[in-house]
Amino acid sequence: MAKNLVIVESPTKAKSITKMLGSNYKVKATYGHLRDLPKSKLGVDIEDDFEPKYIKVRGKAKTINELKKEADNAQNVYLATDPDREGEAISWHLQYLLGLDKNEKNRVEFHEITKNNVKNAIKNPRKIDQNLVDSQQARRVMDRIVGYEISPILWKRVKSGLSAGRVQSVALKLIVDRQREIDAFKPEEYWTISAKHKEEKIEFESEFYGTKSKKIKISNENGADKILNKIDKDKFEVVDISKTKKKRKAQKPYTTSTLQQDASNKLGFSTKYTMSLAQQLFEGIDLGDKGRVGLITYMRTDATRLSSEIIGESLSYIKEKYGSKYASNGRNYSKKSKQTQDAHEAIRPTSIYNDPISVKDYLTDQQYKLYKLIWTRVVQSQMTDYEYLSTSISLDSNGIVFKASGKITLFDGFMKVSSSKENENFLPDLEKGDVIKATSITKNQHFTKPPANYTEASLVKVLEEYGIGRPSTYSSTIASIISRNYVEFEDRKILPTKLGIRVNDFLQENFNDVINVEFTAKMENELDRIAQDEVYWKDVLKGFYEGFEKDLNAVSKDTNDYKVKDKILDEKCPKCGSPLAIKHGRNGKFIGCTNFPDCNFTKSIIKTTGVKCPKCNDGELIEKVSKKGKRFYGCSNFPSCDYATWDTPTGDRCPECGDLLVHKKNRSTDEIKCNSCDYVKEKIR
Repeated sequence: MAKNLVIVESPTKAKSITKMLGSNYKVKATYGHLRDLPKSKLGVDIEDDFEPKYIKVRGKAKTINELKKEADNAQNVYLATDPDREGEAISWHLQYLLGLDKNEKNRVEFHEITKNNVKNAIKNPRKIDQNLVDSQQARRVMDRIVGYEISPILWKRVKSGLSAGRVQSVALKLIVDRQREIDAFKPEEYWTISAKHKEEKIEFESEFYGTKSKKIKISNENGADKILNKIDKDKFEVVDISKTKKKRKAQKPYTTSTLQQDASNKLGFSTKYTMSLAQQLFEGIDLGDKGRVGLITYMRTDATRLSSEIIGESLSYIKEKYGSKYASNGRNYSKKSKQTQDAHEAIRPTSIYNDPISVKDYLTDQQYKLYKLIWTRVVQSQMTDYEYLSTSISLDSNGIVFKASGKITLFDGFMKVSSSKENENFLPDLEKGDVIKATSITKNQHFTKPPANYTEASLVKVLEEYGIGRPSTYSSTIASIISRNYVEFEDRKILPTKLGIRVNDFLQENFNDVINVEFTAKMENELDRIAQDEVYWKDVLKGFYEGFEKDLNAVSKDTNDYKVKDKILDEKCPKCGSPLAIKHGRNGKFIGCTNFPDCNFTKSIIKTTGVKCPKCNDGELIEKVSKKGKRFYGCSNFPSCDYATWDTPTGDRCPECGDLLVHKKNRSTDEIKCNSCDYVKEKIR
């Protein structure tokens, strides 16, 4: 029988740690929460000072009994759940279930799953931090009250089966408000004029600026023509040249939210998928002869700081790999913020010498892409600045001023390790007083664009800026409003559904005092203050409930109609003959019988593209929705044919490989290209 019992949350983590600690330790997993509020009722005694009524999680009796048995037979029990507030609360529940002494030092934190870190953590246990536990309890109770008190009202006033969440409702409001801003937007016309030049075999462009005294905006074609009539195509005089040496520092190491943003923008990963991959990298990857090792530190963190050890290791690696001139003097990025949880570091590799290439064969393609993103960010953070020469040239043609800008790399610095390169723009070596020609001058009409719909990345960014929720909750927040069919994805944009708009309108009309950006951010700050022992958790709940109860009592005064009515179709149910209607479910819209629940007939809404499948040449590509709410196009003959693409098929074929040409459009790309090879037919921007 092992002398020591270590309890973690994940069986994967348990497997990794077992090999690191040896035969005197047994490592067991809780497989998540073991004690929680009941699902069937509120579970919070509001009259008794908001006392939560915890119960054992259904289906966990066997796990609890096994852990009790192991704990009774062990000399030492170490509670090693995740190193954050939720993990602290799970350890607290474990302490209660196993009958452990609450004054005993039995809490350990594994910020990285490496042999040295795990052994050092075991040597330095501490007491459970009750302040962290109470902060998590306050969040859990607050969310439970909002969800269980508002959801039944939503059933009556909007649509049956709905539910509300404290943070999710704020995220929904942001999305709906943005859509209304877009809908109300009125585009304004404006024109630009550009000139093309060729000097010293260098082709470059200049853009209309205005006059010598001021910048001018061209609002219509008539204004553009007046300016064009004044320009002498053969006489552009250099009136000013400005050359400035500039530097750009590398970005800070990743926090949870910045990792989610970059993984979405650069890799196309959802926040949920990013966190799943990061969890795998943290819990341990089998590296062959090296054994099972956690490749990154804990991935739920607000911190940007790095340990002195990893800074030193990074600098050594940089000097060996790229040379001393690429190594900085060592940079730490401590983030002095009340929101920074505990003593966490940024998300970083556990060893810089586990570079992406050396571990690639042990990772899936997606794990490799995310790991490379994390590794590169940390290494770059310890490298010297990128240096470049910025040049601006002003050209005068009969009093009309054009400007050209150029950029030349002087020293690549941290960009040395990046797979992407800076866009350089070369200008000829001109001097003040030189006169050059324009090979062509063009005018172009434009219209101002509305603000963009939120993507997962931009929504995460704004949630963090407002101080709403925690980075660890962003992926579940977005997943929640998707699963409730309050929002949907279209070309990576998050759009509110009709149902989501109605729910938002009801909540903002009746619960705006407690479900809005300012109040939610304030509550987040209060939760931080609980963790720092600045305020008692039940006092925070009292303050929250005072305003919430007033809204509950006043909701009956709202007589507006928020009901979402199903759209009746001119089609009869094949089972009972009743009319069919377009309904809203967990996975989006579908067609169902209006005689439900007496008749349960349903069928999917199929959106066809008219494009023949290039793989089986029999089926047709139809629009589908993935389990994560993302739109894609797949063969109608699935599962016999598994052809699929995320990008919109055009119907044309690639002249090089024969696969479909697709319209690939995201924040950085808008082009018609091959779905398989590198062929690009047209770059739209």
